[in-house]
Amino acid sequence: MDFTIQEEFYLDDQPFKIISGAIHYFRVVPEYWRDRLEKLRLMGCNTVETYVPWNLHEPQEGQFHFEKGLDLRHFIEIAQEVGLYVILRPAPYICAEWEFGGLPYWLLQDPKMKLRFSYPNFMAKIQRYFAQLLPQVTDLQIQSGGPIILMQVENEYGGYSNDKAYLRQMAQLMRDNGVTVPLVTSDGPWHDMLDNGSIPDIALPTINCGSDIKKWFQRLRAFHGTKKPLMVMEFWIGWFDAWGDEAHHTTSVASATKELRDILAEGSVNIYMFHGGTNFGFTSGANYYEKLAPDVTSYDYDALLTEWGDITEKYTAFQEVISEYTELPQFPLSTEIKKKAYGTLQAKERVSLFATLEKLAKPTRSPYPLTMEELNQATGYVYYRSQLGKARPVEDFRLISCMDRVNVFVNETLAMTQYDQEIGVKQPLSLTAEENELGLLVENMGRVNYSVKMNHQRKGIQDGVIVNEAFQADWEIFSLPMDNLEQVDFSAGYEKGQPSFTRFELLVEEVGDTFVELSGWGKGFVTVNGFNLGRFWEVGPQKRLYVPGPVLKEGVNEVIVFESDGKLTDEICFYAEADLG
Repeated sequence: MDFTIQEEFYLDDQPFKIISGAIHYFRVVPEYWRDRLEKLRLMGCNTVETYVPWNLHEPQEGQFHFEKGLDLRHFIEIAQEVGLYVILRPAPYICAEWEFGGLPYWLLQDPKMKLRFSYPNFMAKIQRYFAQLLPQVTDLQIQSGGPIILMQVENEYGGYSNDKAYLRQMAQLMRDNGVTVPLVTSDGPWHDMLDNGSIPDIALPTINCGSDIKKWFQRLRAFHGTKKPLMVMEFWIGWFDAWGDEAHHTTSVASATKELRDILAEGSVNIYMFHGGTNFGFTSGANYYEKLAPDVTSYDYDALLTEWGDITEKYTAFQEVISEYTELPQFPLSTEIKKKAYGTLQAKERVSLFATLEKLAKPTRSPYPLTMEELNQATGYVYYRSQLGKARPVEDFRLISCMDRVNVFVNETLAMTQYDQEIGVKQPLSLTAEENELGLLVENMGRVNYSVKMNHQRKGIQDGVIVNEAFQADWEIFSLPMDNLEQVDFSAGYEKGQPSFTRFELLVEEVGDTFVELSGWGKGFVTVNGFNLGRFWEVGPQKRLYVPGPVLKEGVNEVIVFESDGKLTDEICFYAEADLG
């Protein structure tokens, strides 16, 4: 078989309209991949699209992972079994409201790093990554009997720069590593984005947008002429939520359906998102325009399937439009998914972070604070500790170049919390004890995933801490990625108002999907049987975290809640319904 681009897309010399939906395999537990793909096929789609997150596949430099939930090959094989073709977007940068747009944090260990440019060290690291990634999938291209029909060179590059040498090097790296299918780029159709991000002699330009399709198709047609097919690579049919938003974002079913009909009348589509899934752990990214806007744990996106995989009114409306262009398949779903309300749990044990700190991390000693990147740490928290000495007034306390949120402790008592633009503002600090210890719990809320701020995403404390107009020296630094909670010593003691770990036991007779609510709790994250569900924060809008059934087991399940602000209760509750705010 073969797939080509002429005035239209052709599959084995027959015109082919791509009707695709986006599912990010890394946002769905692998036990549910088949369920989500089957629902995509049953809606009438013939293709699935997915990004590939570099920072998960190479979390530490030179350490590659393609197993379990990162088994991209298996996801593609299931898609083919279900009857779907595949659009693969393996570019090093994916945006996707994902931590650092998919780029690995360790790129920033090069002080001269120029992201997404033809900077030799950046290109060398991509070359090594592609040499590991692409052999996983090149034999699954359509020319070899696999389902992959298109691959993307870069992602929305026209909204970042216009380094065409970089784009051409990227495309050549793909070809050198066995990519034979046609290549595409995708950009917004406004301003200079198409001009900046396109290499039309090598890759087909496509557009990303959510409305005014007829207008933007005219722009695309004018850009590449009438002898190329029109495609919306990201048809935005919903939106994402940030912590602090007033409510969960939703979009009109009627208007989205109208735009889909307009797309299919003239071209091809990839629906973004068909199924959004979840930013498990610390994988959610952030945007930064006037202020930091970190994304919530849910990536529901008001998509055609909910975060937990339910069919929506929008799904049914889209299915009706798609049925005008293709015969809808019919087959039974192969995965049975139940939802369960497990009720209220009472805390079993609790320990202060400070009491178990040295069980979680051995301190690094340094005359000055070190960033996460210098500590070889991607995400989570860092605790900085230094001795301030005698009682005295501190009129000028400041953190210089610190991201993103910090709880300030004096003698392990919370003195203040600073977030984003509050950090760096001069504050007084009261030192009243005979000897005084300063503690700083700094949280990475998600590296920015879009625009110019991406170049300034070193987390933790970069420059230092000012105490009475001078930099404080001599630090103990505890790296806390929070991936080793089995080391927490719950017998070590708890002090009210301190950051803490609380352990619960959930007894399960029948496994099902569920949703945990932490009413009365402040800020932190939840793990179930060692699986990090993601962040919670009382500011909302998201009020409950999704717990996929495969994370649970029959019998006793261990739930650990880390809370950073000293605001908590002795209860959490598991419901059968979500609450996204």
